[in-house]
Amino acid sequence: MLARTGQLSINQMRRNNELSGLAEKIAARLALKSEVFIIHPAELRALRSVTDEELRSFAARNGWRVVRRLGGRQIEFYNDAGVRPAAASGFLR
Repeated sequence: MLARTGQLSINQMRRNNELSGLAEKIAARLALKSEVFIIHPAELRALRSVTDEELRSFAARNGWRVVRRLGGRQIEFYNDAGVRPAAASGFLR
């Protein structure tokens, strides 16, 4: 039982590392463009390793909206207009 618990922790750490790397990449692209299309197999694999709820939460935490397209062969990220103005309002004052 301990080995299984340890294995889950390793898998969770690996997934968090993959997602943090993807978060940086997505943020950099969304700073320049209005949308990001994830189509690379390794990146898709990392995003498919989480549940839909976790993926939406990941996107919301970063101020993005996520859309799955083409039967799972493409995942799109957009800046979420409902979140961004509230975050940017501090800069406008």
